[in-house]
Amino acid sequence: MAFSFHLPDIGEGVVEGEIVGWKVKVGDRVKLDQPIVEIMTDKATVEIPSPRAGVVAKINYTDGQICPVGQILVVIDEDGSQGASGNAPTHGGGHGHAPVAHAAAAAPAAPAAATGRAAIEVVDVSDARARVLATPATRRLARTMGVEIGRVTPTGKHGRVTTADVKSFGTNGPSTASTGTATATATAKAFAPMTIAKGGDEERVPLRGMRKRIADGMTRSTQTAAHFTYVEEIDMSELVTVRDRAKARAAERGVKLNYLPFIVKAVVAGLKKWPMLNAALDESTQEIVRKKYYHIGIAAQGPQGLVVTTVRNADKLSIFDTSREIDRLAEAVRTNTATRDDLTGSTFTVSSLGKLGGVLATPIINFPEVAIIGVHKIEDKPAVRNGQIVIRQLMNLSISVDHRLADGWDAAMFLQDVKALLEDPTTMFMEMV
Repeated sequence: MAFSFHLPDIGEGVVEGEIVGWKVKVGDRVKLDQPIVEIMTDKATVEIPSPRAGVVAKINYTDGQICPVGQILVVIDEDGSQGASGNAPTHGGGHGHAPVAHAAAAAPAAPAAATGRAAIEVVDVSDARARVLATPATRRLARTMGVEIGRVTPTGKHGRVTTADVKSFGTNGPSTASTGTATATATAKAFAPMTIAKGGDEERVPLRGMRKRIADGMTRSTQTAAHFTYVEEIDMSELVTVRDRAKARAAERGVKLNYLPFIVKAVVAGLKKWPMLNAALDESTQEIVRKKYYHIGIAAQGPQGLVVTTVRNADKLSIFDTSREIDRLAEAVRTNTATRDDLTGSTFTVSSLGKLGGVLATPIINFPEVAIIGVHKIEDKPAVRNGQIVIRQLMNLSISVDHRLADGWDAAMFLQDVKALLEDPTTMFMEMV
């Protein structure tokens, strides 16, 4: 008996997945719950187990292709003979089997993410639920143009969104007849794909998986958010002294203390005074959502690319607890054990390369957040204090902000408050809950 396995609903709002890699091939015998394929969505990379024991008769989507939720992913011959077709009797993707989440990116934001593990419930795809009907090529075009496909009025058969619908939306924006109100138009227009002619000895690597998610996230952020950057110089000399004094006590608690936890705490204090920077724009309702919880994203380079881990409820953690959580998240990324919660849900992001932080950068906002702060290296530099030239330990902080929601004043005042706390660490502890 041929069993047709539909790609299950593997996360809220997920309508399709990219095939990262098959672990089996046609003709292979598989066991129940044996991992058979890794699929990357906008929210996580999931490892799909086999819902049946039998022989793989047909694989409908190859590496790098996009499989919409509800489409037949693979056909398994439960009798053990080959040759079943994709038109065999179909079944839901449920039966209690849970894919394993490996991670999601950012984008920026994600920025985007690395890989990790967490259970995700598989829901029976036979349930009637409203989904956007569109081909993978149409969805890919929408992502390239920065168009939310759910806002496009469909003109195709059975309510399907066509490529022409997406192009029209990207050029003209939504009609008031379909939305009931004037809404923001897409900022990006379609360009002809760039072809790179062969010019000598080259290597061509498919743009897929994590790198593709990062590329899509960065493109959407730059094409949607109206970026501007503000920079401030921070005198870290006092904080360097405080951190040096606290290192021994931190070590007693098994904590390797660096400067990032102090920066996170200063950022949280600043966000409480300037809530517009801890917000997001709900584009479907045209509402600014000011968040009263503080989940701070930490952007860093992981084994598979740019990752944003999330320190949840950072306002409720001590310096030592914050340091411990940052270390835990970094280790989870390195060992591929980060969960979906570890890699999603941030409200404001801190981007740091540590000692490689350089002099200045303009980080790309981790969309749909409003702002991201860039942390640069601390260096001994001459500074004027009380009319004298002295050596101080200085560092630049840069903040990129979405000008649609926040003004230069908000960014400048926020960064000035962060600066004051970092330059006088005793006041930082007074701000802590």
